[in-house]
Amino acid sequence: MSFLYAAEPEGADAWRAVFAREAPDIAFVRLGEAFDPGEVRALVAWDVPQDLLARYPGTEIMFSSGAGIDQFLRLGLPERIPLVRMIEPALTAGMTEFVTMAVLALHRDLIGYLRDQSAGVWAPRIPALAGETRVGVMGLGALGRAALEGLRPFGYPLSGWSRSPHSIPGVTTHAGMDDILAFAQGCDVLVCLLPLTPDTAGILDRRLLAALPRGAGLVNVGRGGHVVEADLLAALDEGQISGAILDVFAAEPLPPDHPFRSHPRVIVTPHVASTSRPETAARAVIENLRRHRAGESLLGLVDRGRGY
Repeated sequence: MSFLYAAEPEGADAWRAVFAREAPDIAFVRLGEAFDPGEVRALVAWDVPQDLLARYPGTEIMFSSGAGIDQFLRLGLPERIPLVRMIEPALTAGMTEFVTMAVLALHRDLIGYLRDQSAGVWAPRIPALAGETRVGVMGLGALGRAALEGLRPFGYPLSGWSRSPHSIPGVTTHAGMDDILAFAQGCDVLVCLLPLTPDTAGILDRRLLAALPRGAGLVNVGRGGHVVEADLLAALDEGQISGAILDVFAAEPLPPDHPFRSHPRVIVTPHVASTSRPETAARAVIENLRRHRAGESLLGLVDRGRGY
């Protein structure tokens, strides 16, 4: 069998080295090389063409090079082809670091102090303590749970929301749309780590933002499609949201004239909250390839019916 690497070009050599060392029985090929498309049985990618299966009709299993998989779901892949999201230590660690940084920045009003610095203003403020600042995470999968664990040592009161019920020690959990506004009312900082599905698209809208305590902060590291941009801009302008740290956007790269880029209450980062590392990602894929060949359960297998 051939494994096709169709992900970020800069990571190809590192992936190849891991495959050569730890899975020499699998032929590693990459886009741009000469190979037989009919021999491809597995592939990893991020941006996927609509004619993917026409190009590689022998595909048996497909891997996302990141945590997101909605771009694959739009292909209408047949159920016979397992779709696997990336779950690997570096991806999880990176997201935990970014979420912790963003929550602390909003809690300690870094955005306000950056405005003061730009305006030449010296205005000390006494912040609430972490124990007085409620943080809620939307999305309680592997990344959401890791983010909550990363925040726990600071003493934040923690809550979480997901479409289905979860039980996490030390975290107040909410589930379903009937409970989402009650969840929002208890979030001084809201972190979105949801997968993008038809049910979660546009979930960060005027109704949800209005349910947050006035002056709450928002972190979006899920997908850009979760945010109704006009509603968020209005909430920022009205002071309902005191600051937002946004890493993902409906259009990427974010257009130079987009209002988020110049808004005084927004910090924009270019979809860098977390990225997989070639060495650990390749090992995670090799493990799943072995599981696939042995007929064992796959780590990160996507449930097509649920969309994640």
